Amino acid sequence: MRRVAITGAGTINALGHDVPSTLEAMREGRCGIGPLAFRDVERLQVRIGAQVRGWEPESCFNRQDIALYDRFTQFSMIAARQAVDQSGLDFRGKLGLDCGVVFGTAGGGVTTWDENYRTVYEEGKNRVHPFVVPKLMNNAAASHVSMEYALRGPSFTVATACASSNHAMGLAFQMVRSGAARAVITGGAEAMLCFGGIKAWEGLRVMSKDACRPFRANRNGMVQGEGAGVFVFEDWDHARARGAEILAEVAGFSMTSDAADIVMPSQSGAERAITGALRDAGLNPGDVGYVNAHGTGTAANDKTECAAVAHAFGPHADRLMISSTKSMHGHVIGGTGAVELLACIMALREGVIAPTIGYEEPDPECALDVVPNVARQARVTAALSNAFAFGGLNAVLALRAA
Repeated sequence: MRRVAITGAGTINALGHDVPSTLEAMREGRCGIGPLAFRDVERLQVRIGAQVRGWEPESCFNRQDIALYDRFTQFSMIAARQAVDQSGLDFRGKLGLDCGVVFGTAGGGVTTWDENYRTVYEEGKNRVHPFVVPKLMNNAAASHVSMEYALRGPSFTVATACASSNHAMGLAFQMVRSGAARAVITGGAEAMLCFGGIKAWEGLRVMSKDACRPFRANRNGMVQGEGAGVFVFEDWDHARARGAEILAEVAGFSMTSDAADIVMPSQSGAERAITGALRDAGLNPGDVGYVNAHGTGTAANDKTECAAVAHAFGPHADRLMISSTKSMHGHVIGGTGAVELLACIMALREGVIAPTIGYEEPDPECALDVVPNVARQARVTAALSNAFAFGGLNAVLALRAA
C-alpha cells in the first residue's frame, strides 16, 4: 500500500480567493458571512450567507469558457489551477494517463438551473441556451479539469450531500494508495447562493437568519456558503523523487451509512466513521490533536457529533481540540469538507488551530474544547476532518504531518 501526499492546494471561498488569504482569515477568526446580494433576495426570509465577494469570472475565463462554466465549475477551475501550480506537476505525456479527477458536489449547476427556470417560467421564453445541460451537470467541473490538464485516468463526481467532497477525497486517497492512479486532483465545490437555492433550503427550517454559532447554547441554525477547495493527492514516493513540497499526508479514510433517517444524524454512524478512519490510518485516539468538526450550528448535528467524538476518543476527548470553521466560511454543502481540510493542513504545518467564532454561552451537551473565538497555537501531528450528511452518509479523513 502506497503512502499518499498532498502536494498542492487551492481554494476560493468567502474568506479569500486563494489559500494564503483563507488561512490568514482563519488565523484571525474573521467572518465571511454577510448580507446576500443577488436577484430577488428581498423575497427570501434568509438573507445572509458566506458569498464569494469581488468575483469577476471575465478576468479568469474567456467568453466561450463562461458559456460552459456554471459558477461551481468556475470556482473548481480556479482552485484546481492553484493546486496544480503549487504541486509543480506536469501532466503532459505518460503521467496524464495515470492521473485523474474526483470531485464532490451536492447541487452541481444550481445557478444554471435557477437562471433557466426563470427564462422558461417567469419570462415565458420557449428556448434555452444549447449548453444548459453540459453546464448544469454535476460532473461538469471534474470533466473540465480533466480536459484542462489532459488527465486520462479515472475522472468522476461524487454526490453525497454535505459529505460529497470528503467522499471524493477519500476515494481519491484510496485510488492513489492502491496504485490505481499516480496522482488525483480532488476536492469539491458548491454554488447554491441564488434565489432558488436558498428558497429550497428555507423549507427545511434549519437556516439561521443572523449567524452561524456552532456548539453554542443559543445557536439557531446553519448559514450557507459557496466556493471550492481542490488538492493534488500524489503517490508519496513519486512526490519525494521529484523534490515536491509535501503539505501533509493523507493517512486514513472511513465512510459509513446510518441507514436510519433522511435528515436526522446518528451518533453510531458518525462514531463508526471516526473510529474507522483512526483504524485505517493506524492512529490511536491519543495521537490526534485536532478535529475539524462538521459543526453546522444546528442542535441535531452539534449534539450528535460531540457525543460521537466523546465516545470515539474516550478519555482523550477532554484533551482534544475540535472546531467548526463553518462559523467563518459558512456551510459550503458538497464542497465544505474540501474547504475545511485547509484548516487541518494549517494545524499540521503551522501549529495554528482555527477557532469556532461567535461562541458565547456554552452548551453542556457540547462539553468539548471547541477553540472558542480565538485561534490557538498548538503542536499537532495528526488531525481528522468530519463530514456527516443528510441521508445518513458519513465520511472522515485522517491526516498526518509530513
